[in-house]
Amino acid sequence: MAISEIKEYAHLGSSEIEALRDELDSIRREITASLGAADAAYIRRTIAFQRVLDTAARLLIFGSRTRAGWLLGAAALAAAKSIENMEIGHNVSHGQWDWMNDPEIHSANWEWDMVGLSSQWRYSHNYRHHVFNNVVGMDDDLGFGVIRITRDQPWRPNHLLQPLRNLLLAATFEWGIALHGLHSETARANSDAERIAHRRSLIGKIARQTGKDYLLFPAMSGPRWRQTLKANIVANALRNGWAYVVIFCGHFPDGAEKFTQAELEHENRAEWYLRQMLGSANFRAGKVLAFMSGNLCYQIEHHLFPDLPSNRYAEIATKVRAVCEKYDLPYTTGSLAKQYFLVLRTVHKLALPDRFLIATSDDAPETASELKFRPAGDQPIGDAGIGLRTALRTRQVTPRGIHPFTRGDRPG
Repeated sequence: MAISEIKEYAHLGSSEIEALRDELDSIRREITASLGAADAAYIRRTIAFQRVLDTAARLLIFGSRTRAGWLLGAAALAAAKSIENMEIGHNVSHGQWDWMNDPEIHSANWEWDMVGLSSQWRYSHNYRHHVFNNVVGMDDDLGFGVIRITRDQPWRPNHLLQPLRNLLLAATFEWGIALHGLHSETARANSDAERIAHRRSLIGKIARQTGKDYLLFPAMSGPRWRQTLKANIVANALRNGWAYVVIFCGHFPDGAEKFTQAELEHENRAEWYLRQMLGSANFRAGKVLAFMSGNLCYQIEHHLFPDLPSNRYAEIATKVRAVCEKYDLPYTTGSLAKQYFLVLRTVHKLALPDRFLIATSDDAPETASELKFRPAGDQPIGDAGIGLRTALRTRQVTPRGIHPFTRGDRPG
């Protein structure tokens, strides 16, 4: 099942994990100290590019008289919405650019171009998800309440429908995020009045967003309102699907491990770092794909340093991979296609009752625990200082404990 003893799972002693923390803290200090004009120019340039692309796309949709022109305009609009959603909205709302003291590009002020409220999302995502990444029962992003991602989540008959739910979630991802944020806010509200206020705030945002996309812009297009309406629907659907793929590939492929709440009982900062590294996954991307994904192809680095600017993640990734190699930890990555295939396999596999599953509950590709390293009698195996990759190379694990850490790329 999920991990309850992360030190045993990682085959690291307390002193080694503390040393790991020191190295990661050093990376943070180095990057923070080097932030400056070039980084500020990057985000301002990105915002300007996104706005120009959005305007050009809408003009092309309005002015084109050919199907090819309309398709190009709709695709450009989808790209503009994706950039705003991930490279700008998501990252600004994490406070990655608060150090600039620019009120326009500040986490407290940015409202993104989707139906969800940034303020509600910041609690559900920045706190509930990032602090408790992949902790069963604490991280509400673990399947978003509609997808069973680990056998730690009890099977119910309605999970048979989760392949269809998965497709619906992909097409309507912004609406899922909106309802997800509302759920988190109402769950922590202290009174009915607060819960009503949260609902009204979301309804207001939905009215403004849908009014802009599906009433205002079509109305401004006059007799071509149908083309504009269809383009907005297509662009939003494409943006939703792309955001869903990026998020799922960073959290649910093989190697993005899950954790029990017992792991939190005595967790310190060093173990929090380790949990973020083991509970996240990357996918390989060039500069364009990284930009279009909001640099969330570097999900491991994002979970370690969510408030550091996204344009520095490629640089940080080189350092983090070296740390993983030094401490014999897996650095889970792969092509985008491979990572998404693994996600789909888990979604379809866990739609079935556990009795139909082949892998053991403690050593399945999608979820593993420290119990897989123990022989009969549940006694810990090997020296606490033996790293995961070393344990695998020397076969000081059970036979079914070999495959989870052959995934991804080793630093070369």
